[in-house]
Amino acid sequence: MTYFASDLSIVIDGERVPLARAQADPLHRAVIISLFTWRRAEPDDVLPTDQRYGWWGDSHATVPGDRIGSRLWLLSRAKLTKETIARARYYGEEALAWLTADGVASRVEVAAERFGLDGLALSCRIWRHDGRPVDLRFSDLWKVLNA
Repeated sequence: MTYFASDLSIVIDGERVPLARAQADPLHRAVIISLFTWRRAEPDDVLPTDQRYGWWGDSHATVPGDRIGSRLWLLSRAKLTKETIARARYYGEEALAWLTADGVASRVEVAAERFGLDGLALSCRIWRHDGRPVDLRFSDLWKVLNA
């Protein structure tokens, strides 16, 4: 099962882009994989199910503690509160931290915001090494997490 419906789009630098086209750029693809691959839950995380999930390869990482994905999936049964929004931002930052640690980007900023009664958006601004920022906005994050 995939998170994304075939018609899902992402806003990149202010332009709505179909998911398939967004994945053509390696940076965009890396961000999508980092945010929407399920990272294994930490021992103290509150789980929405009885599983910690996560990618099996993280058990054998070449760099100790190196993990792929995000813990955004942990929010799938949470109420949309200020705390949940703060956790979404934190999980996004955590998932994208490798971009600067590995030298892919010079800087990364993540913002989460609620809109309406049941909307949560995640925005990521990533600075390439030439100084140009790339903005990615996932405006349907709450629907994706609760699909």
